[in-house]
Amino acid sequence: MTDDESSTRLDMASPTGRRAATIRDVAAHAGVSKSVVSRVLRDEPNVSEERRVRVRAAMDELGYRPNSIARGLSEARSGTVGVVINDLRNPWYVSLLEGLATTFDAVDIAPLLVDSRLDHQVGRDTVETLLSRQVDGLIVVGTTDAPVDVERAARSIPVVLAGTLEPDLSNVDISVDDDVAGARMATEHLLRLGHRRLAHIQGPGMVGTLRRKGFEETIAAQGDGGESVLVEYGGTTEEGGHAAALRLFDAPHPPTAILAYNDMTSLGVMSAADDRGLSIPADLSLIGYDDTRLASLRHISLTSVDNGNFTVGVQAAKFLLQRRERPDSPQRVYRHMPRLVVRRTASAPRVEG
Repeated sequence: MTDDESSTRLDMASPTGRRAATIRDVAAHAGVSKSVVSRVLRDEPNVSEERRVRVRAAMDELGYRPNSIARGLSEARSGTVGVVINDLRNPWYVSLLEGLATTFDAVDIAPLLVDSRLDHQVGRDTVETLLSRQVDGLIVVGTTDAPVDVERAARSIPVVLAGTLEPDLSNVDISVDDDVAGARMATEHLLRLGHRRLAHIQGPGMVGTLRRKGFEETIAAQGDGGESVLVEYGGTTEEGGHAAALRLFDAPHPPTAILAYNDMTSLGVMSAADDRGLSIPADLSLIGYDDTRLASLRHISLTSVDNGNFTVGVQAAKFLLQRRERPDSPQRVYRHMPRLVVRRTASAPRVEG
């Protein structure tokens, strides 16, 4: 365990082996919120004397010892971190957000989650809204359409990217999976199954570019790996995957296998295949990316690339906590090595003739 990993766990156990009381325990015992306990610890004036006495008594009764690291992180700060995502409808966020929340909760930091897609619909500036709430840092999850706003925020507060590589700034840390490696694993699997007419549905941004790179380079390295190689842009949604798949099916030499940008576009491919009377995997093999909960549902059973979103989220939160203490440190990039989870949507191609 590294120093950074252990720093969030210092007060989890007492020398006697019993679990030490946490700020949550004190709050429950005193019948107040965690924020009230935090204000008492910081000796802020906006707490009634009655509540202050209850909190102090709860601390004494539980033997609570304030975590000096957590207190240092919260002093003169809001105790909140902004988390920006671009579409809550995409299930790949779930495990990544769990990784963030687990890490922040250990030091009593509350993440404020906002969906930039919804903000745009009502004409609200997502980043500016969070800055106005005086968040102590910002985590941008997934490809953003507001890189200028993120760059502006990074001039005043710590910023970390999770699951995206843009905007690439010298003072912004990055936590992602290795997209080239993930796409390579998926493509190699299709080639081993015997597919020679392959297609890729590309997604946005640098992540989309890297997954396409892994797909194309793997086929090129095979020499005779592909009779036809097709790429169609499909974005990130089920609707985009559906439209892209229909274009692929209309090609002169339609694919027998598709590597989709993510699990959501894979669902669109499944719908398009059904529209055309194609059976998966008998007529068309399909591999997704992200290995969301959807992929593991029994009636979907999608072969998909597990990009370690929980771990990516944990590391992004650690980066932010560390950058709050060392704001001028050089950029760090963490790349999680993905793995392919094989289910029922990919098999050998149908023998023609």
